[in-house]
Amino acid sequence: MNSSIPTTTLEGELERITFFNAENHYTIAKLKASKTNSLVTIVGTMTAVKAGQFLKVEGTWETHPKYGQQFKIQSYKETLPETIEGIKKYLKSGIVKGIGPSTADRMIRHFKTDVFNIIEKYPDRLVEVDGIGSAKAATICSAWKYNHAARNLMDLLQEAGVKTSYCAKMLKHYGINAVDIVKNDPFRLASDIPGMGFYLADRIALKLGVSLDDPKRIKACLVHVLQQSSNEGHVFVYEAQLFAHCSRFFGLDADIVNHAIETLVDEKKLVVEDQGEFSDKRAVYLKEFYDAETGISDHVKALLSVPVVPPPIDSERISTEVQKKLAIALSEEQIDALEKILSHRFTIITGGPGTGKTTLIRSISAIFEALGKRVLLAAPTGRAARRLSEVTRRNAKTIHRLLGINFQDGAFLRNRDNPLDGDVVIIDEASMVDTLLMFHLMNALPVTAVLVLVGDVFQLPSIGPGNVLKDFIKSARIPVFYLKKIFRQACQSPIILNAHRIRNGEAPVFVPMDESDRLSEFYFLEEKDPAKVVSTIVELCTQTMPRDFSLDPLHDIQVLTPMHKGVVGTTHLNQVLQKVVNPNPVVLETTGSAFKIGDKVMHLKNNYQKEVFNGDIGTIRAVDPKGENFSVDYYGKTVNYDFTEADEVSLAYAISVHKSQGSEYPAVILPLMTQHYILLQRNLLYTGITRGKRLVILIGTKKAMTIALKNDTPKKRLSGLAFRLTQSKL
Repeated sequence: MNSSIPTTTLEGELERITFFNAENHYTIAKLKASKTNSLVTIVGTMTAVKAGQFLKVEGTWETHPKYGQQFKIQSYKETLPETIEGIKKYLKSGIVKGIGPSTADRMIRHFKTDVFNIIEKYPDRLVEVDGIGSAKAATICSAWKYNHAARNLMDLLQEAGVKTSYCAKMLKHYGINAVDIVKNDPFRLASDIPGMGFYLADRIALKLGVSLDDPKRIKACLVHVLQQSSNEGHVFVYEAQLFAHCSRFFGLDADIVNHAIETLVDEKKLVVEDQGEFSDKRAVYLKEFYDAETGISDHVKALLSVPVVPPPIDSERISTEVQKKLAIALSEEQIDALEKILSHRFTIITGGPGTGKTTLIRSISAIFEALGKRVLLAAPTGRAARRLSEVTRRNAKTIHRLLGINFQDGAFLRNRDNPLDGDVVIIDEASMVDTLLMFHLMNALPVTAVLVLVGDVFQLPSIGPGNVLKDFIKSARIPVFYLKKIFRQACQSPIILNAHRIRNGEAPVFVPMDESDRLSEFYFLEEKDPAKVVSTIVELCTQTMPRDFSLDPLHDIQVLTPMHKGVVGTTHLNQVLQKVVNPNPVVLETTGSAFKIGDKVMHLKNNYQKEVFNGDIGTIRAVDPKGENFSVDYYGKTVNYDFTEADEVSLAYAISVHKSQGSEYPAVILPLMTQHYILLQRNLLYTGITRGKRLVILIGTKKAMTIALKNDTPKKRLSGLAFRLTQSKL
């Protein structure tokens, strides 16, 4: 702020709000100044204010070239009116829930100017007013305390320079004691409030006077670094890397960090391992990841220790049974795999597209059912489970639904004490299963059950930490069946043939879109200019593909991209595509997003209470501004959100390749630019094109494609699972 411009303080009643931006809380309003009784235009960031409130605002006068003199707000506080007329307007404004116009009149007649003092200090006396019973008095008292807590919390956030849009989330989570809770331990915000993270919690803590070397701050910093590492797919962090990171980014010396690690170990929040593989590099785990990794290893050991009595069925009978039940003639490769699977407690089936993985799942199910076994089918995501149900014609669930959820504590209902009610468990898209989910699945598996994991190990690893399927295979302790033969029908698909070429590091073969009258399934459009790539994607989605391929832009076409940022990232593409695909007006604005009725959206994290999971795609069906809620249709199921939960969804006209795992779409558009260099990997390109069922269009540069094809060394994830399995005595 320029010190030559003096600040001024105004007090008055907020007459009306003429503009409010829900994303950044920029507000234009009219304030009726108490001293002059004139209307003043005030502008600035304000949250949770309503007409009828009395405010004390501090700021500077400025002259807008179009709108004239305005008062620019630097800070503001709510004040309570003192006159009968002011109190009456305040209470009639609806600011305090439970007090309408007639109730306000009766309260003022009874208590006069002492009404605020009564509500604040003697709420039991409210029943003296005609029409106010004990229940209504409790509602008024609760609303008053809530408003008071909101004002205090708003002040705290403003002073710390944190967006006041977090206020509603904090009040929802902590209630009216939010300020006291935050002051006592501001670092709780990082884990309790979605979207806040360590840095914002740290900003509030430092504003409250917490020192840089406060033990709570150091511990929160360590947990933050480990959580960030898990977001990148790692199960642990090497201690030396942890020291280096804390020194570089937070200015913390090794002794302080080491002491905090020891404290967190004593508190059973971290585990440090210096045995075996980590003898020269101590590994630091968050406790839940350590328990999950060691738990998986122990469960695998227990599973493989139980002998299997091979069923009295040979390859000829297997072939006959499958032919009779499914009208399918299995290949020798599939019959051999199926015969051996029947003799093992735990097996893995892997192979590329078109190699018969789904056929083998159907056949395994049919044979085990013919032997009188109960078969359970599951997949990591809702879309993958639905696809599995469609192709097998059997009931398939998400792994989360299979395990069940206790909504009180978020724990799974199925566990070691209450195992799954099945003899055979088959998991499709197993490459997507992360360390934590695999642990819970193993924990619920009866020790006498058969487990079959099916997946394409060449796809991208799970979004969550770990690389479980690859680690299982790497350990060489679990029988693995590689399906390599591409079936004749699949051989006719350019998508499948090109997928296998990419998997082998070979350039895909395609027909230029403008050089053939015949429609193909696979195209490459060369374009270097990112802006032209975006305009071409728009044209493809809105004109070319609907016209030439009879595809619906909203439901049939999915744009996949390696990154979120940049001109060809998900954020910008979603904004552009939303404008052209969905002409409806914006009805809901949140931080960073504007939503419309009919928008295609994706749920971003597992929400067990709503039974909607990370990666589920749906359509916004309704928005209720008064009730401050909206609803999304996910595959025929309506899920309701309140406005504070809007950050759990994002636009999904364009999504990342990582988020597309386990899904299939009629058509896929995949931009490949050299700007995506850091993420141009062969398995990313492979995963992206194998999401398309009928049509795949790549758009970008051949240089970017070449970079991706040559980069077959994806970033290594830190995980100890393969080593633990290798060292286990089974």
